Amino acid sequence: MAAPGSGGIPIKADQDSDGSAQSTADMTAFVQNLLMQMQTRFQSMSENIISKIDEMGARIDELEQSINDLKVEMGTEGVTPTKPKDEESKPAGSSAE
Repeated sequence: MAAPGSGGIPIKADQDSDGSAQSTADMTAFVQNLLMQMQTRFQSMSENIISKIDEMGARIDELEQSINDLKVEMGTEGVTPTKPKDEESKPAGSSAE
């Protein structure tokens, strides 16, 4: 907008101040509304992300429990890794089995 006396179209001072005050108020209301909408959207997205992380944590806990249950069902085969390593370190021909 051209200010009075700046080489633009001359406007009466009272009209300019009323128009710019209204324009400023409109712009302020628009920006505040936009910021509130953004805050609401970010809050919603944040809650959604936290919910998904919690859900994933619960699924990981379930998976870990399932793995532990399978280990128990299998017995000591997969629990003690020293026995298979000992068998692997012996030469193939010297096995007593």
